Amino acid sequence: MTSAWVIGLPLIAVAVVLARVVTRRGRSGMFILAGIGGLLMVGAVVLLVSALTAGPAGAAATATAVGAAHSAAAAASASSSATGALLGAGIAVAGSTIGAGIAVAYAGAAALAIMSERPELFGRAMVIVGLAEGIAIYGLIIGIILIGKA
Repeated sequence: MTSAWVIGLPLIAVAVVLARVVTRRGRSGMFILAGIGGLLMVGAVVLLVSALTAGPAGAAATATAVGAAHSAAAAASASSSATGALLGAGIAVAGSTIGAGIAVAYAGAAALAIMSERPELFGRAMVIVGLAEGIAIYGLIIGIILIGKA
């Protein structure tokens, strides 16, 4: 784990410096950064798909007894379902919080605008903002349920 940090931190520092240098080029630099970001995203999706579709590497080939092969297959399928549940929980929480953030941004801006004109509508405006925040709570509940299934 520490080796990942030892390798990752200098790479992050180099990426930040390169981003600063490229953005000084103006609009063309932003297009370059967007292209690099797109390539990184495609690479990450390819790695994710290959990791999710890969089976246990040679687990059945190394098992000598039939009972050991069955237990290895059961453990691999249990690990795969646990991984899927945890991945689903992460996606549920991330998606709901991003959606709630966008909803609160628009609802909060509208609430501030209406409160500047009519301060007596504060309670109604905060109810609408609270409803937008509820989206994140729903995603968190789904995440907790999925982690409980893992």
